[in-house]
Amino acid sequence: MTNMKTTTLAIAFVCLTCVASFAASERGTPIHETAIYESPDATSPKLAPAERGHELVVLETSRDWVHVEALLSTPRRDPEDETEETEGRVVTGWVLGKDMIRTTTPNGDAIAYGEAVDSEDQASRSHGRRGAAQDAMRLYYRVADLFPTSPLAAQSLYRAADIRWQLDKEDVASRPSAREQAAFLRGHMDETWMKELIKKFPGTKWADLAAFRLIENKLCGDWQGASKCPIKEADLYEKYVKDYPQSPAVAEALYDAAWRWSALIEIYKTEGDEKKSEQSKIKAISLAQSVASQAPQNDWGARAQRLLYFMSQDIPTYGNIPD
Repeated sequence: MTNMKTTTLAIAFVCLTCVASFAASERGTPIHETAIYESPDATSPKLAPAERGHELVVLETSRDWVHVEALLSTPRRDPEDETEETEGRVVTGWVLGKDMIRTTTPNGDAIAYGEAVDSEDQASRSHGRRGAAQDAMRLYYRVADLFPTSPLAAQSLYRAADIRWQLDKEDVASRPSAREQAAFLRGHMDETWMKELIKKFPGTKWADLAAFRLIENKLCGDWQGASKCPIKEADLYEKYVKDYPQSPAVAEALYDAAWRWSALIEIYKTEGDEKKSEQSKIKAISLAQSVASQAPQNDWGARAQRLLYFMSQDIPTYGNIPD
């Protein structure tokens, strides 16, 4: 029994040592698509391509070459997550050192961030590089992952999370369930990275912006002309303003609430409640005036002025809007 216990402890020690060693390994990422070779020789067989933002764990170096273990998947932090992100494969081979930045590379965070910005720009072009949005997403994430103390870390994680959010949003909007009234009946954007940002960088404007994005998963798919949804959604945006008064998204949140109250002017009329219609107009005007005064020089202030004009002229902002 004693020998068995000793053996078990020895195995546990070896496992923990391996985990600690892996965690302490230097890591990096390709800054352009590169090949993983079987040996440190460009004429040796290519095992797989490593794309921008993929995680590379350094095992050893040999002159101009780096022996790496490459995780060829979308980055993730939660090992319990059973989404498609966990389905990447691990390839061990050699890459040219110049093709990757490492945690020890001078200005490595800025270099990777710069490549992410360039990839995002490519994604915005009509004939941009194929897969550039995914490249930007991985690279931004990798900046925060490899350089967590970098001044660029919080912003990078937000930009990674936002690209992922927008890609998810496009997919969710394409499904039949997008027209469902109740939020829980339609698809949702993955919240993992937004919540990771809030946890890692609390109190920053990036965490505040992440919290603002999360509201979208609570919105109705389609109001179906009923007052229930816009009331609920206006409350969500007003609560956000109270909870995050310093957020860069305050003006947008106030406008979102004001527009919903303006929509309720017509919705309550269809429900035969003139009193609530008038109350909604008063509420909408108050919120829109707040946006216009707080953000007179930005888009939300201008949109609030438009909303105020529509209401002053009794032009509907929801329903049968005239051309």
